[in-house]
Amino acid sequence: MSRRRKGCLGFLFLLAAIAVFPFAWRSAVTWYYGRDIYSPSDVPAERIAIVYGAAVYGNGRLSAVVRDRMETAIVLYENGQVQKLLLSGDNREADYNEPGAMMAYALQRGIPQEDIQPDYAGLRTYDTCYRARHIFQVESAVLITQDFHLPRALFTCSALGIEVVGVSADRQPYRAARWYETRETAATLVALWDVIRRERPAVLGEPIPIQ
Repeated sequence: MSRRRKGCLGFLFLLAAIAVFPFAWRSAVTWYYGRDIYSPSDVPAERIAIVYGAAVYGNGRLSAVVRDRMETAIVLYENGQVQKLLLSGDNREADYNEPGAMMAYALQRGIPQEDIQPDYAGLRTYDTCYRARHIFQVESAVLITQDFHLPRALFTCSALGIEVVGVSADRQPYRAARWYETRETAATLVALWDVIRRERPAVLGEPIPIQ
């Protein structure tokens, strides 16, 4: 085989490896952290639950995804499986406030305000995990989100020094489920890059330990 042909084959192999890696990486993360995902009835007790934000509407109404996360968190709180709720989401715009809407929902359901800690700068999963460790000084927690998101959240928080388990918040089918699954392949690859770089989020602030 000529040197030129070997070079072409090597280049094609490299391209194939690059194309396959995001899918292989997500599969590996999903497999490895699958052992740390529990149903609400089976999760080990923890002091703090981290609840990830998602879309809310202009009137403060929660989307189905984030409402199910909150309902799952409320069940764990009422059952005594967690004592504090760290509600983390996007509040980068004055008229858009995920953690504020989540906190209002929890208060309406009877969760005491002293057991709720909003995080208004959880702009993405990495920011939520980084701020949980460095701002709120969380050392261990239950992560509450949907199955499609849990492996990436577990990987990110674990890599940033938090001992975590996850609870599935899937309580119904979601209209955008196929899109969520597709997006997670790219997002899990970005999570790898995030934990390698370990950059500080754009918004930090003074420590606020969760008492």
